[in-house]
Amino acid sequence: MLGRLSQAKASPIWLRSLPKMTRQLPTPSATPRLLKHLNEQTVLDLLRADAPISRAEISRRVGISKPTVSLALQSLLDAGLVREVDHDPGGPSYGAVFFEPVPDAALVLGLDLGARFLRGAICDLRGEIRARQDVEIADPDAASAVVAIEALRTSLVSATGLSGELLDGVVVGVPGVFDRANGLVRLTSFPGLDGMAFGAAVESVLGRPVEVENDINLAALGEQWVGVAQGVDDFAFLSVGTGLGAGLVLRGELHRGHHGAAGELDFFAAGIDQDIDPCAGALSQLAARLAKQWDGNSLLEAPFDPRAIFGAARSGDSLARQVVEEEARRIALHIAPLAAVADTALVVLGGGIGTNGDLLLAPVRRLLAEWLSYPPQVEVSTLGDAAVLSGALAVGRRAALDNVFTRRPSAAAI
Repeated sequence: MLGRLSQAKASPIWLRSLPKMTRQLPTPSATPRLLKHLNEQTVLDLLRADAPISRAEISRRVGISKPTVSLALQSLLDAGLVREVDHDPGGPSYGAVFFEPVPDAALVLGLDLGARFLRGAICDLRGEIRARQDVEIADPDAASAVVAIEALRTSLVSATGLSGELLDGVVVGVPGVFDRANGLVRLTSFPGLDGMAFGAAVESVLGRPVEVENDINLAALGEQWVGVAQGVDDFAFLSVGTGLGAGLVLRGELHRGHHGAAGELDFFAAGIDQDIDPCAGALSQLAARLAKQWDGNSLLEAPFDPRAIFGAARSGDSLARQVVEEEARRIALHIAPLAAVADTALVVLGGGIGTNGDLLLAPVRRLLAEWLSYPPQVEVSTLGDAAVLSGALAVGRRAALDNVFTRRPSAAAI
């Protein structure tokens, strides 16, 4: 009718001026392809959430007819994304065929570049670690790190017994701020890394897409995936070790800030004269200063290594306990502004110093309860030195789950 009216001389001006909407509508052949795509995505999502599952049960749960489910399953089988499996051993099969996703349809390489060690792991789409290895970097600098990454990739792929072609992508955590606008790493003490397009350098030797992220941000995502922060939408990961940093997750998503520098707590003390640094070097200096004033017996002696300080405190050493009490206060001072501004439900302590929860948690919690109307829950990381690596794998796995579906052969026609 619209066509006939538009040709009539008496048609209203507003009707004659309408755009030709039919040119923007999908062609009839595009609609079935789109529906096929949506059906396959729905079936795959259910299998990922609750496999093994039968064809009939898939149809019942998602409200798609059995013939349509069969077509979707066949397409996913042909793409190598799902496979037939034995029925659920917990119940009868009644002759039904069961299906599950193929976990090694793609692999993800996660990397954690530290001051002395390069940690790496490969996981599959199910999140299962297929290989992990830590290597020491004798003379750490950015160029040697790239070489070490290439060698570690080869070693890890070999350990999986799978083809390196299955690697969907690489995620690497670095001790610095990654500027996404230009691909450069900033605010890092790692030799040769500041101002470097590190992701591009790694990508050139690995031949796979590489995503670079701040290491503490990844630690937060690791805790969110498999650590103590599972199910928590608003939390912070506070790493206290040789350096200091925080990763913020707000409303379930990583918060990087305008420049990607959210959580750079080294700048928290700007304009403050009092020494409130909780990092390893400052802790040793604190112990040395208090030791000079101490007139009693103590196990502490130069060079006042943080591990020795916490060990002595556990043994009941009074001087060491005084040092640890001040360390707890400094940590609480850095948590308080995070809690006041972001109102996080949880703060996870990590890093070489932060994981001493048996000595730090009680005083930190007590101080925050005194200072804040709504103190966050404070817990110690459950992942330890695997937090960054876990976050890298979590980010890479999320991308790979999407990529294996969008890149399947039948998707090219959509």
